[in-house]
Amino acid sequence: MLTISGYKIREPLYESNNSLVFRAYRMADNLPVILKTLREEYPLPERIAQFKREYEIAHGLNSGPDAKYPVDGVVATYRIEKHHLSFVIVSEDFGGISLDRWMNNGETTLPASGLATFLPLAIQVTKSLAQIHQRQIIHKNINPSNIIFNKNTGQVKIIDFGISTSLSRENQIFNNPNMLEGTLEYISPEQTGRINRAVDYRTDFYSLGATFYELMTGQVPFPTGDVLELVHCHIAKQPDAPHELKPDIPMAVSDLVLKLLAKDAEDRYQSAHGLLADLEKCLQQWQTAGRIEPFSLGQRDVSDRFQVSQKLYGREREIEALLTAFERISAGTAEMMLISGYAGIGKTALVQEIHKPVTLRRGYFSSGKFDQLHFSIPYSALIQVFRSLIRQLLTESEMAITDWREKLQAALGPNGGVILEVIPEVELIIGPQPAVPALAPTEAQNRFSLVFQNFIRVFAKPAHPLVIFLDDLQWADMASLKLIKILLMIPESKCLFFVGSYRDNDLSPTHPLMQTVEEIKKSGLTVNAITLAPLDLLNVTRMIADTLHCTIDLARPLAELVLAKTGGNPFFLLEFLKNLYDEGLIVFDFQHGCWQWELAQIQAQGITDNLVDLITGKEQQ
Repeated sequence: MLTISGYKIREPLYESNNSLVFRAYRMADNLPVILKTLREEYPLPERIAQFKREYEIAHGLNSGPDAKYPVDGVVATYRIEKHHLSFVIVSEDFGGISLDRWMNNGETTLPASGLATFLPLAIQVTKSLAQIHQRQIIHKNINPSNIIFNKNTGQVKIIDFGISTSLSRENQIFNNPNMLEGTLEYISPEQTGRINRAVDYRTDFYSLGATFYELMTGQVPFPTGDVLELVHCHIAKQPDAPHELKPDIPMAVSDLVLKLLAKDAEDRYQSAHGLLADLEKCLQQWQTAGRIEPFSLGQRDVSDRFQVSQKLYGREREIEALLTAFERISAGTAEMMLISGYAGIGKTALVQEIHKPVTLRRGYFSSGKFDQLHFSIPYSALIQVFRSLIRQLLTESEMAITDWREKLQAALGPNGGVILEVIPEVELIIGPQPAVPALAPTEAQNRFSLVFQNFIRVFAKPAHPLVIFLDDLQWADMASLKLIKILLMIPESKCLFFVGSYRDNDLSPTHPLMQTVEEIKKSGLTVNAITLAPLDLLNVTRMIADTLHCTIDLARPLAELVLAKTGGNPFFLLEFLKNLYDEGLIVFDFQHGCWQWELAQIQAQGITDNLVDLITGKEQQ
């Protein structure tokens, strides 16, 4: 067993790919403690930095008796100490065990008579999470192994801030499930990176709902061992209602859990206060009547956090066109989809709607972006696409990587070195390749095109269709446009979906992109086109009503003003509303529990010009 200076280790508690956790005594004063250390003997600098960040977040929340504003429901974190070439975090041991060990030991089944145990436990966890969120921390890994319960005292505490963030929200990227942060059985749809939503504090509510679901039913919401199927379930499938699995579970409690598990964050509880009110109502009914009658959930669930709704508004037909095209290519065709519109109109947000069906079809999605400053670099965005794709493959199992190796070697033959010259990461799969013979420029270009065709056909298959998204095509170089045309026009192209976006303002019919598209059309290949328009009054009103949790009628006057100020551009809308909040022109009225604003004051603000400067600056970054 591991030896750590100054501590006597009693027993191992937990082991993961990254860390080891032990129960121990501090020799100096015989204080019971929990020790957490990195698993690697020689951890990488970034892993050490993440470990130190975990300590800083946890220590800031609860550093023991001396903490200025402690969160009682978070395990006290005493210190971080050097241990050889690594570090160890020293935390309190209050005599509890994790809920997953508690369940695995067969000590509890919570339905029916267990509600007297479940509801107080759920209330404690919710109170702790509320305090964590008040300190602007998103936990991002709520699950039974990170909730510690002392069955003798009834005390509950949250642990493990290893992937927590102190940001109010952050964006996730489309990635292989093996690279996702969090525990897959409990991860929220937005945390998978496969829906067009940023991650904010409401991701913890989803994970809490999955935890409650398991405590009540004895199984996770989606009991499958297939990681891609699990991710798809989180983003697209509804779990069985808890009361359907365990009829003794009251309908109100079952509905409460399903509300936590809503796919859209806007449909979940918006505040721990609202969730807590409903849990306490359930407990009060149970204690006084021995049963829980159905009631309207979320009556006190009004959030004082300003969160602009992340739903896509006014894009229903465009989403349908995109998804229908993807279904066609999944059946064995190749197509191109062009999405045009002004900057900030929502082109990228629309494309990200394809992540769900890609996951369902076990396909691959990879993206690249052309850059005005690197216009002279051939294939720049395509290289980004395939480097990202190779990184996704490298996170798969050894068996899967071996399969890819065999397929790539068969497709590339002696010309593997041609690919390595532009995508060196491929060597990590197929190994070193012999140098290819030097050819004249024209012959070398033809060889590259042929080898690249063979390369891309490896990935575009019915078993795993390939979606390539290229942003800012208006800045694409001629070599890239020519290669895109070749890849799409060859008769063997199957299960390949090229999606490109571009700004259509000032793009003439003689622009190289437009000429390339015309040539692709003449070949008989399907080229779809979507032009995104600004949002109309109805959809601006819906966005504001959802953001400010008010009725359509109440939101409409503000929506008319916002539409006039922003022209219905979604990015302008977002920045305008955030600016109003930052300037104190939209405020939360705690006395009445609602959002308030003054139209006259907003009308007087000369914000539009500032937004133009802001969006221009962001485009140039």
